[in-house]
Amino acid sequence: MKSPLGRLRIVGFLEGCSFLLLGLTMVLKYQFLMPFPNYVVGLAHGVLFITYVLLVLQVSYINKWSLVTMFWAFLASLIPFGTFYADYKIFNRTMPDTKN
Repeated sequence: MKSPLGRLRIVGFLEGCSFLLLGLTMVLKYQFLMPFPNYVVGLAHGVLFITYVLLVLQVSYINKWSLVTMFWAFLASLIPFGTFYADYKIFNRTMPDTKN
């Protein structure tokens, strides 16, 4: 959580979870006529999505990512389970080696 990349990985995980939870609350809203959970999760998901996009911009600038890498990081936020995959394929490989 000390580095921008660490914050991106955490927000990416939370954004991915909120995206999946939003699918569940959509069922609650339309099948069981319970709109409030969808409102709460939708609001949280929106805030997490915007935070994720801003952090991708920050980390891509700091780490000098190519446009292709930035594209895949942005695309991951639009696909279910995408941020989890991006964490494994993109963000994890950007982490500095902590072994001495």
